[in-house]
Amino acid sequence: MTSTAALAALRAQLATLTTEAFRPELADIDQLPTQDIAKIMNAGDATVATAVAERLPEIAAAIDATATRMARGGRLVYAGAGTAGRLGVLDASECPPTFNTDPSQVVGLIAGGSRALVTAVEGAEDSEKLAAADLDSLRIGPDDTVVGISASGRTPYAIGAVRHARGAGALTIGLSCNAGSELGTAAEHAIEVVVGPELLTGSTRLKAGTAQKLVLNMLSTITMIRLGKTYGNLMVDVRASNEKLRARSRRIVSLATGAPDADIEAALAETDGEVKDAILVLLGEVDGPTAGRLLKEADGHLRAALHAAHSQG
Repeated sequence: MTSTAALAALRAQLATLTTEAFRPELADIDQLPTQDIAKIMNAGDATVATAVAERLPEIAAAIDATATRMARGGRLVYAGAGTAGRLGVLDASECPPTFNTDPSQVVGLIAGGSRALVTAVEGAEDSEKLAAADLDSLRIGPDDTVVGISASGRTPYAIGAVRHARGAGALTIGLSCNAGSELGTAAEHAIEVVVGPELLTGSTRLKAGTAQKLVLNMLSTITMIRLGKTYGNLMVDVRASNEKLRARSRRIVSLATGAPDADIEAALAETDGEVKDAILVLLGEVDGPTAGRLLKEADGHLRAALHAAHSQG
């Protein structure tokens, strides 16, 4: 059980955080018409993208460092508690269908494990040791990147993850919504998106959660662009695991090549449905096996493989 003194100290700490600040002008918000509340909330949300824009240099530096390590075979690991942890798990889970990554390549860790995705796990976020154990299960090393996510920047689980990962030689990023956070100090790359007090005092699933989602979108998406997972703005590594994605695969090949439908179907059949390979078959005028070889030699970068195909032609 937490002592009274410890609770008093935590209360004092929370009082210093922007994300926990009270907005006295909203003290009577529950008495306003619904549309007025929605207008206030929407106006606050509109400031989030600007707050993220102010941190673009730090975000870009973190992405470049991450991409360098992932190009060597490293992994991207998110670690957080509560909403922050769920956002990390969400971003990680979207990478396999979007970029055809192995599920072990981008990983989301949440304090308390999978049960914490749908229900609170008491005390899990307060444990640095739990974070260390979760990372040890992944055998984190120098080529990996660990992103600690915490709106307050004081969550022990996120801080513990960053400290433990740094000790293992991994790249570390601290994503929070308070300036000068403990999490940012612990990490090599601090991304502190200060969005200000929430509509509901301390409810950091709101603006802070939106800011974290925007930054995580950038971290994973731009890293994958750097790794050659796209061709222009086309998702050429998409995994066609359902009817919608199969239709999207054909549309992507069409947009990239302008080829007739019959040629697209033939190229996809020759490459076992691999979009990137099919595009190379059509634009590089090579057969399926050659397309696979050229892409492997180019580390999956389609533009480089196309250059090689044209050079050998």
